[in-house]
Amino acid sequence: MNNRPLLEMSVETLDAAIAAVRGGADRIELCEDLSVGGVTPNLDLIKASHEQIRVPIFVMIRPRGGNFCYSAAEFHQMKEKIELAKKAGMDGVVLGILTSKSRVDIEGTKELVHLAKPLPTTFHRAFDELADLTEGLEDVIAAGVTRVLTSGGKATAEEGSAEIERLLEQARDRIVILPGGGIRPANLSKIVRATRAAEFHSGLSNLLRDAGDAHREFEEGVRALVRVLEEETRRLEPAALS
Repeated sequence: MNNRPLLEMSVETLDAAIAAVRGGADRIELCEDLSVGGVTPNLDLIKASHEQIRVPIFVMIRPRGGNFCYSAAEFHQMKEKIELAKKAGMDGVVLGILTSKSRVDIEGTKELVHLAKPLPTTFHRAFDELADLTEGLEDVIAAGVTRVLTSGGKATAEEGSAEIERLLEQARDRIVILPGGGIRPANLSKIVRATRAAEFHSGLSNLLRDAGDAHREFEEGVRALVRVLEEETRRLEPAALS
């Protein structure tokens, strides 16, 4: 179904990216080391993904795990990685910078957004560490960010669905709100109904813990997410027409 919400899948290997696309993913968030929330993938993985994946790929721009307050050297490294991602044909970048007081680093973010142009930018779940998400959303909008990946300040998008719905209302058409965090086929329907978001993000890391046939299981998990989105779209269509 062409009018269902978009599904973005976060992956750290080429095999997982290929499996996600086979399962019906509309966009790939490409990372390394998802155990720490993802860091910038190596250039070989970026190039191989560009050659073999036929859906948009957004690449993570994060120099290390841990907090999101970066040194001048780390900030410079982020700028270099953005330039490399652009040259390698990536379709977007994912980043997030906070100040030492856990607020959005507006000026630093603005600089990276400008450097990334014309690629769109996603502010990742560093957003969920802010004390005030209402103020934070206005800050990322002011920085020119395209979308915000968020679990509504909670551990999972299911827990934060009410706040995600509120953020969608606040955002209006100024920025895309991308719910993510612990999204599974079993809870996606509830999150879709609570938020009515146009895009969703999942990693299905529980299906990638084992080697061997894990990518087949991952592919089936992605396919299950797509089915939920299609079913929810069909459910909402009569209401939209009435």
